[in-house]
Amino acid sequence: MSDEATKPQPTDAPAEAAPKAPKAKKEKPPAVEDKPFAELMTQDFMPGLKKTLNTMGFEDVELALQQEQLPIAGLEQMEPCWQVLGRIGQRHFIVGFLKEDIQSQKFFCYSDSGARFSTLESFMIDERKVTLDLLLLYTVQRLNGQKWLVRN
Repeated sequence: MSDEATKPQPTDAPAEAAPKAPKAKKEKPPAVEDKPFAELMTQDFMPGLKKTLNTMGFEDVELALQQEQLPIAGLEQMEPCWQVLGRIGQRHFIVGFLKEDIQSQKFFCYSDSGARFSTLESFMIDERKVTLDLLLLYTVQRLNGQKWLVRN
């Protein structure tokens, strides 16, 4: 046998490429904001807020989600609304939602050292789309605006 017979012979035919399968689009997992309201508040917002406040040195933090009348004189006739009731030591605050939806109108009120709650303040009125991260950020900013978290 000659060496020519054992050498691979080049071919002029191009190698056939395997047909490419179309890439399947990865489905995005549902956004955390798509969860039912109560679930989002109790599983994501409240633990996130508590963790943030704890990292800032506030260990005495209590948060609860309730649907009830507002504790503000003159608003007793208003329908019950969803409220995240917060307490940091002797200070109390409410982040409220007029509807069971984080995209709905929101308000903030607070009380310090057993005083009555303040008037309702609009909260996050300029945001077109509210995300969990924005809600956490604005809540911490609002608490800091009261000088509860960091002194000037």
